[in-house]
Amino acid sequence: MHTLIRGLFVTLLVTPLAQAQDAYPNRPVRIVVPTTPGAGSDLSARILAQDFSKRWNQSVVVENRAGAGTIVGTELVAKAAPDGYTLLMAPGALATNPSTYKKLPFDPLRDFAAITQTLSTPQMLVVHPSLPAKTTQEFIALARARPGQITYAAAGHGTLPHLTMELFASMAKVRLTNVLYKGNSGLTDLMGGRLDASMSASLSIVLPHVRTGRLRALGVTTPARLRMLPETPTIAESGLPGYEALQWAGLLAPAGTARELIARLHKESVATLSRPELVENVVRDGSVVVASTPEAFTTFIKAEVAKWAGVVKAAGILPE
Repeated sequence: MHTLIRGLFVTLLVTPLAQAQDAYPNRPVRIVVPTTPGAGSDLSARILAQDFSKRWNQSVVVENRAGAGTIVGTELVAKAAPDGYTLLMAPGALATNPSTYKKLPFDPLRDFAAITQTLSTPQMLVVHPSLPAKTTQEFIALARARPGQITYAAAGHGTLPHLTMELFASMAKVRLTNVLYKGNSGLTDLMGGRLDASMSASLSIVLPHVRTGRLRALGVTTPARLRMLPETPTIAESGLPGYEALQWAGLLAPAGTARELIARLHKESVATLSRPELVENVVRDGSVVVASTPEAFTTFIKAEVAKWAGVVKAAGILPE
């Protein structure tokens, strides 16, 4: 009798939860992107949102909440209910902000449940064609001969392109001078010869200028050459072994989201990212579809947080 009663009690507890998950989503879902429209994380969010909407027969909205170096939108999701109706499409800043800001209103590991890393995107080291360096090795030699004289454009203090160049300087044992800009505005000064170099986070923006000769590409930040640019070497193979620095985007939910729901969202995301016709635009820009497991994505974020903390410390960058 006791066993029967206990079984009925468990059934009463489990059934509503199972029914709620089966019914998900029964109202609109929003994917918050903490950047302006057009960034890699924004494109990832729109790819998923469009396909989810069709398959779920439910509205899935992309909400851009940029501000304070992605903190505004990220905090919004960190404090949202863990019910699957507010998700975060995070950029790489999720892993760099803990080291570049004195105090964050969230913890990138404690306050989120990883679903999947959607994309990995290369960066490219470009220089003005007047600079007497045609390879990464020559660029390093020139920087050593002119300590502190080589200038580069950095898209904001503590951003990934900024830290990517600081990692480069640290590994190459050179001293470069950064000039901070907002967004890609430094590209104009670089092409005008007022700067020497830049680590570009958008191949679609710099490649047309590389092809017309207004900029010179020295290398990409990936561990292997890009299929779309087989003639462009990696920085690692052409003068700086072991160098790797990538932009990325990934889907997360607030901490406390049911594991069953995380598993479903992961399965749905992988299904979308596996369709070439849906990701062709981002792949054309050099991005690689990752579609990792929640466990692998969590491990990746931990490694990124530790990596960039080391770069910030070595470069003497003071948190804002």
